[in-house]
Amino acid sequence: MFGRFLRGLALLALAVAAFFLWPLRVPEERPHPTLVVLGAAQYAGRPSPAFQVRLDHALELYRAGGIHTIVVTGGRQEGDPYTEGGVGVSYLKHKGVPARALRAEERSRTTAQNLNYAARLLPPHAAITVVTDYVHAPRALAMARDMGFTANANPSPLWPSASLRYRLRERLAWAAYLLLDYEGLREENQRLSQRPPG
Repeated sequence: MFGRFLRGLALLALAVAAFFLWPLRVPEERPHPTLVVLGAAQYAGRPSPAFQVRLDHALELYRAGGIHTIVVTGGRQEGDPYTEGGVGVSYLKHKGVPARALRAEERSRTTAQNLNYAARLLPPHAAITVVTDYVHAPRALAMARDMGFTANANPSPLWPSASLRYRLRERLAWAAYLLLDYEGLREENQRLSQRPPG
Protein backbone atom coordinates (compact mmCIF):
# COMPACT_ATOMS: atom_id res chain seq x y z
CA MET A 1 0.00 0.00 0.00
CA PHE A 2 2.75 2.44 1.02
CA GLY A 3 4.82 1.39 -2.02
CA ARG A 4 1.88 2.18 -4.33
CA PHE A 5 1.58 5.60 -2.69
CA LEU A 6 5.28 6.29 -3.25
CA ARG A 7 5.05 5.21 -6.89
CA GLY A 8 2.06 7.50 -7.36
CA LEU A 9 3.95 10.35 -5.73
CA ALA A 10 6.96 9.71 -7.96
CA LEU A 11 4.76 9.74 -11.07
CA LEU A 12 3.16 12.99 -9.95
CA ALA A 13 6.60 14.53 -9.39
CA LEU A 14 7.68 13.41 -12.87
CA ALA A 15 4.53 14.90 -14.38
CA VAL A 16 5.13 18.21 -12.61
CA ALA A 17 8.80 18.24 -13.68
CA ALA A 18 7.81 17.47 -17.27
CA PHE A 19 5.27 20.29 -17.25
CA PHE A 20 7.87 22.82 -16.14
CA LEU A 21 10.75 21.55 -18.28
CA TRP A 22 9.02 20.50 -21.50
CA PRO A 23 9.05 23.25 -24.14
CA LEU A 24 5.56 24.74 -24.38
CA ARG A 25 5.02 26.76 -27.52
CA VAL A 26 2.12 27.80 -29.66
CA PRO A 27 2.58 27.45 -33.41
CA GLU A 28 3.62 30.62 -35.19
CA GLU A 29 0.74 31.40 -37.53
CA ARG A 30 0.27 33.85 -40.36
CA PRO A 31 -0.84 37.08 -38.69
CA HIS A 32 -4.26 38.63 -38.93
CA PRO A 33 -4.35 42.29 -40.07
CA THR A 34 -4.53 43.44 -36.42
CA LEU A 35 -1.71 42.83 -33.97
CA VAL A 36 -2.15 43.19 -30.22
CA VAL A 37 1.26 43.62 -28.58
CA LEU A 38 1.09 42.73 -24.90
CA GLY A 39 2.79 45.19 -22.60
CA ALA A 40 5.93 44.75 -20.55
CA ALA A 41 7.97 47.15 -18.45
CA GLN A 42 9.24 50.47 -19.71
CA TYR A 43 12.00 52.49 -18.09
CA ALA A 44 11.76 56.29 -18.21
CA GLY A 45 10.06 56.25 -21.58
CA ARG A 46 12.13 53.47 -23.15
CA PRO A 47 11.00 49.88 -23.65
CA SER A 48 12.60 47.31 -21.37
CA PRO A 49 14.52 44.50 -23.14
CA ALA A 50 11.45 42.25 -22.73
CA PHE A 51 9.17 44.87 -24.27
CA GLN A 52 11.56 45.82 -27.07
CA VAL A 53 11.76 42.23 -28.31
CA ARG A 54 7.96 42.13 -28.60
CA LEU A 55 7.84 45.50 -30.34
CA ASP A 56 10.63 44.56 -32.76
CA HIS A 57 8.77 41.37 -33.63
CA ALA A 58 5.58 43.36 -34.32
CA LEU A 59 7.63 45.73 -36.47
CA GLU A 60 9.02 42.81 -38.46
CA LEU A 61 5.50 41.47 -39.05
CA TYR A 62 4.29 44.93 -40.10
CA ARG A 63 7.14 45.36 -42.58
CA ALA A 64 6.36 41.95 -44.10
CA GLY A 65 2.97 43.36 -45.19
CA GLY A 66 -0.69 42.70 -44.52
CA ILE A 67 -0.85 44.38 -41.10
CA HIS A 68 -3.24 47.34 -40.88
CA THR A 69 -3.40 48.01 -37.13
CA ILE A 70 -1.06 47.51 -34.19
CA VAL A 71 -2.50 47.95 -30.69
CA VAL A 72 0.21 48.25 -28.03
CA THR A 73 -1.07 47.60 -24.53
CA GLY A 74 -0.04 48.46 -20.99
CA GLY A 75 -0.71 51.05 -18.34
CA ARG A 76 1.54 52.89 -15.92
CA GLN A 77 2.96 52.29 -12.48
CA GLU A 78 1.76 54.71 -9.83
CA GLY A 79 3.60 58.02 -10.17
CA ASP A 80 5.13 57.12 -13.54
CA PRO A 81 4.50 59.69 -16.30
CA TYR A 82 4.84 57.04 -19.01
CA THR A 83 2.57 54.16 -19.99
CA GLU A 84 3.72 50.96 -21.62
CA GLY A 85 1.21 51.44 -24.44
CA GLY A 86 2.34 55.01 -25.07
CA VAL A 87 6.02 54.11 -24.99
CA GLY A 88 5.44 51.21 -27.37
CA VAL A 89 3.56 53.36 -29.85
CA SER A 90 6.30 56.03 -29.73
CA TYR A 91 8.93 53.37 -30.33
CA LEU A 92 7.12 51.99 -33.38
CA LYS A 93 6.50 55.49 -34.77
CA HIS A 94 10.22 56.21 -34.44
CA LYS A 95 10.87 53.02 -36.43
CA GLY A 96 8.65 54.23 -39.26
CA VAL A 97 5.20 52.77 -38.55
CA PRO A 98 2.64 55.47 -39.48
CA ALA A 99 0.51 56.92 -36.71
CA ARG A 100 -2.70 55.85 -38.50
CA ALA A 101 -1.73 52.19 -37.98
CA LEU A 102 -1.09 52.54 -34.24
CA ARG A 103 -3.31 52.47 -31.13
CA ALA A 104 -2.15 52.80 -27.54
CA GLU A 105 -4.08 51.03 -24.79
CA GLU A 106 -2.88 52.75 -21.61
CA ARG A 107 -4.90 51.47 -18.63
CA SER A 108 -4.20 47.76 -18.25
CA ARG A 109 -2.07 46.09 -15.60
CA THR A 110 -2.63 42.37 -16.35
CA THR A 111 -2.75 40.15 -19.43
CA ALA A 112 -6.54 39.87 -19.17
CA GLN A 113 -6.85 43.65 -19.00
CA ASN A 114 -4.38 44.07 -21.91
CA LEU A 115 -6.74 42.07 -24.09
CA ASN A 116 -10.01 43.38 -22.71
CA TYR A 117 -9.12 47.06 -23.00
CA ALA A 118 -7.53 46.51 -26.42
CA ALA A 119 -10.88 45.16 -27.64
CA ARG A 120 -12.41 48.60 -27.00
CA LEU A 121 -10.04 50.13 -29.56
CA LEU A 122 -11.02 47.68 -32.30
CA PRO A 123 -14.09 47.05 -34.42
CA PRO A 124 -16.43 44.36 -33.05
CA HIS A 125 -15.31 40.81 -33.82
CA ALA A 126 -11.92 41.90 -35.15
CA ALA A 127 -9.56 38.97 -35.61
CA ILE A 128 -6.27 39.54 -33.79
CA THR A 129 -2.78 38.14 -33.62
CA VAL A 130 -1.30 38.23 -30.14
CA VAL A 131 2.34 39.30 -30.02
CA THR A 132 4.24 38.38 -26.89
CA ASP A 133 7.22 36.19 -26.09
CA TYR A 134 6.87 32.47 -26.68
CA VAL A 135 6.84 31.67 -22.94
CA HIS A 136 3.87 33.97 -22.29
CA ALA A 137 2.08 33.18 -25.56
CA PRO A 138 0.23 29.95 -24.58
CA ARG A 139 -1.54 31.58 -21.63
CA ALA A 140 -2.19 34.84 -23.47
CA LEU A 141 -3.66 33.06 -26.50
CA ALA A 142 -5.90 30.88 -24.33
CA MET A 143 -7.17 34.01 -22.58
CA ALA A 144 -7.84 35.78 -25.88
CA ARG A 145 -9.86 32.85 -27.18
CA ASP A 146 -11.75 32.48 -23.90
CA MET A 147 -12.69 36.17 -24.22
CA GLY A 148 -14.26 35.45 -27.59
CA PHE A 149 -11.55 36.78 -29.89
CA THR A 150 -10.82 35.10 -33.17
CA ALA A 151 -7.14 34.93 -32.33
CA ASN A 152 -3.85 33.33 -33.12
CA ALA A 153 -0.34 34.10 -31.91
CA ASN A 154 2.94 34.98 -33.54
CA PRO A 155 5.38 34.75 -30.63
CA SER A 156 8.59 36.71 -30.31
CA PRO A 157 11.81 35.22 -28.99
CA LEU A 158 12.79 35.73 -25.38
CA TRP A 159 15.04 38.67 -24.63
CA PRO A 160 18.69 37.68 -24.01
CA SER A 161 18.64 38.27 -20.25
CA ALA A 162 15.36 36.41 -19.60
CA SER A 163 15.71 34.51 -16.35
CA LEU A 164 14.81 30.94 -15.48
CA ARG A 165 12.60 32.47 -12.78
CA TYR A 166 10.51 34.22 -15.45
CA ARG A 167 10.10 30.97 -17.39
CA LEU A 168 9.03 29.06 -14.29
CA ARG A 169 6.72 31.82 -13.07
CA GLU A 170 4.96 32.02 -16.42
CA ARG A 171 4.63 28.24 -16.59
CA LEU A 172 3.08 28.25 -13.11
CA ALA A 173 0.70 31.05 -14.15
CA TRP A 174 -0.29 29.00 -17.20
CA ALA A 175 -1.01 25.96 -15.01
CA ALA A 176 -3.01 28.06 -12.55
CA TYR A 177 -5.02 29.55 -15.40
CA LEU A 178 -5.79 26.14 -16.85
CA LEU A 179 -6.85 24.71 -13.51
CA LEU A 180 -8.39 27.62 -11.65
CA ASP A 181 -8.97 30.82 -13.54
CA TYR A 182 -11.66 30.31 -16.18
CA GLU A 183 -14.41 31.53 -13.88
CA GLY A 184 -12.21 34.31 -12.52
CA LEU A 185 -11.49 35.52 -16.04
CA ARG A 186 -15.17 35.59 -16.93
CA GLU A 187 -15.90 37.59 -13.79
CA GLU A 188 -13.15 40.08 -14.63
CA ASN A 189 -14.42 40.43 -18.20
CA GLN A 190 -17.91 41.13 -16.90
CA ARG A 191 -16.61 43.72 -14.46
CA LEU A 192 -14.52 45.45 -17.12
CA SER A 193 -17.37 45.46 -19.62
CA GLN A 194 -19.56 47.33 -17.12
CA ARG A 195 -16.93 50.00 -16.50
CA PRO A 196 -17.37 53.14 -18.60
CA PRO A 197 -14.56 53.70 -21.14
CA GLY A 198 -11.94 56.35 -20.60
